[in-house]
Amino acid sequence: MKPENTRQSVPFAAEPLQAWLRDRIEGMQGSLEIKRFKGGQSNPTFLLESPSHQYVLRTKPAPVADLLPSAHAIEREYRVQSALSGSDVPVARMFCLCEDESVIGRAFYVMEHVAGRVLWDQALPESSRSERAAIYDDFNRVISALHRIDPDAIGLGDFGKHGDYLARQIRRWSSQYDASRTIPIPAMDRLIDWLPANLPEEDDSVAIVHGDCRLDNLIFHPTESRILAVIDWELSTLGNPQADFAYHMMSRHIPRGAMRGLGGVNLEELGIPDEASYIADYERRSGRKVSGDWNFYLAYNLFRLAAICQGIAKRVEDGTASNAKAAEHGAMASGLAELGWQFAVKAGASE
Repeated sequence: MKPENTRQSVPFAAEPLQAWLRDRIEGMQGSLEIKRFKGGQSNPTFLLESPSHQYVLRTKPAPVADLLPSAHAIEREYRVQSALSGSDVPVARMFCLCEDESVIGRAFYVMEHVAGRVLWDQALPESSRSERAAIYDDFNRVISALHRIDPDAIGLGDFGKHGDYLARQIRRWSSQYDASRTIPIPAMDRLIDWLPANLPEEDDSVAIVHGDCRLDNLIFHPTESRILAVIDWELSTLGNPQADFAYHMMSRHIPRGAMRGLGGVNLEELGIPDEASYIADYERRSGRKVSGDWNFYLAYNLFRLAAICQGIAKRVEDGTASNAKAAEHGAMASGLAELGWQFAVKAGASE
């Protein structure tokens, strides 16, 4: 992500923030220059530059009365990243959380600025074949490490409910979608009916799930194929690791022109591991088996992503979207739902 160097893009004053941070971050001195990052559809994110250090501030959006339930949970982002510090899952260092909205008009937290690369295009056009293989291998290593962690061991045993993850998620995203409808999407209505009636049997295993684990939510080393930090933990909870892993794999099925998908791309030619070998590496590293109907998990995740995109579309309509490209993403909800229904049909749904 690149920050914008415009005062108009920063919706709060620097002085109260500076005063609050000086009491909580050792070495915080001098005035802050604040720039807003261009990326991010949900929680506005800012670069803070002091004379000697750089920090990142992540906030809830401007207060509005009709935010969707459980959205913009920066307190959870702060908690999970704090708990993962020192684990095999690389995260930025957390400095402080402010839930007092009187400071800048909204809740926020501050973390270290991790200098590195955000790779927006899943096909990695600027990388060599060997670099692409290494980048995806490290991605596999990190999501496997996340799903290997015992939540109780790092104080996250109560970070989410246990059991019936898929059923609860389908109810949640059906409700979120209903609350953000703007145009009819018949495929979403079909998925809302079909998914809860065809739930796969879930085992009792619970893992920390990121909820939005995709390539552009990683910061890579400036020159190496190594992940320095996993970011954007807003949707993290305790849940079904296979559902989280399937979301992570979903881009391979989304058409190339939509949301930087890899559908139809010759992966072997690019050096990106195919789905079967990537799943095998995940199973070996995580100690978990990918079982059940894979098509159901893809249908579920495409439904979920469509609901998220529809939420963005609603924020565009309401004038509360935090990113200039929000309208473009919101318009993708219908296509994602249609693709999700195609996987539902593969899983046995009646056309």
